Amino acid sequence: MSLPLFFFGTLRYLPLLEQVLGRAVSVVPARLDGVSAYWVAGQPFPTLQEGGAVEGVLLRDATAADIARLDFYEGGFGYHLVDVMVATADGPVAAQVYRSDTAFEIGARWGLDDWIATYGEITLQAAREVMEGFGQISPETVAQRFDMIRARAGAVVNARREPSAASASGLTAADVEVAQTRRPYTHYFSLQEMTLRHRRYDGAMSAEVERAVFVATDVAIVLPYDPVRDRVLLVEQFRMGPFARGDVHPWSLEPIAGRIDTVETAEQTARREAMEEAGLELGALHLIASCYPSPGATTEYFTSFLGIADLPDDVTGVGGLASEHEDIRSTLVSFETLIQMARDDAISNAPLVMAAWWLAAHRAGLRA
Repeated sequence: MSLPLFFFGTLRYLPLLEQVLGRAVSVVPARLDGVSAYWVAGQPFPTLQEGGAVEGVLLRDATAADIARLDFYEGGFGYHLVDVMVATADGPVAAQVYRSDTAFEIGARWGLDDWIATYGEITLQAAREVMEGFGQISPETVAQRFDMIRARAGAVVNARREPSAASASGLTAADVEVAQTRRPYTHYFSLQEMTLRHRRYDGAMSAEVERAVFVATDVAIVLPYDPVRDRVLLVEQFRMGPFARGDVHPWSLEPIAGRIDTVETAEQTARREAMEEAGLELGALHLIASCYPSPGATTEYFTSFLGIADLPDDVTGVGGLASEHEDIRSTLVSFETLIQMARDDAISNAPLVMAAWWLAAHRAGLRA
């Protein structure tokens, strides 16, 4: 029989521990002396450093199946079990704790309540997708995909917190009954299949139907506009959508865009992406629209802005993050040229079409 398990970090949050283990658990308070918990710099989880003491919980009845699931959840990030002695109300207990040998850059002291407030809901949602891969993929594969898993989880949380406008019929998600959910493909993106019934307009429930959806992330989009020079900055890059469709022009002219990461706001993402893709610092941001570009096929959700910017002649160039294999060329286009392109149906990117006509409607006020 395995030793009891001590949890000091994110798995001290019982809903997350139960999600990972796939069962309800009962734990008792415990303390590990000689170490303290600190945030890993830039990451949503803690690590242990020598000195002090750390509070946690003790799981006494861990099974071999529990440890296998925990090894899967923790293993890709370099965490493994080590023997420790913890203090409990009944005296010292020999236990094991997941600990990493990685020399992380350390931030501030870690607190469970702070973590729950910022990352708890997103981490719980991400753990659901992670544990779907148990027994099918390796922990290392989970680690490689985790940024996108977390971004998809963030989109689900965003939808709960700020749902889109109500439908004219008044029907809601409560009018849908899901019988089965499957994820036949997951890598950088994901495909989800569902067997479900939904309420009809006559009040009855539909027959069971199978539906599939491309699971993407929330995206922030921004069109930089210089009201003094009356021009915009556009970026161009290779896009898989047109290429896979068979288009001979798979390089797309478009606004700056990027996925909304973890607990970022759409505004923060727009500013970050403008700097990453074009080295551009934005001024005021004006909301254009928040919408689903193709609600029948994908979960992707756009929040589009127009961003006031200084756009001199030498602002253009080639940018993007090498870590994300980006190769992005920026170019300046006058307002008149942009609108003529829209009139001539010479823009193949829907967010750019929408931003162009929004700018046409608001240009006078922005220039004033």
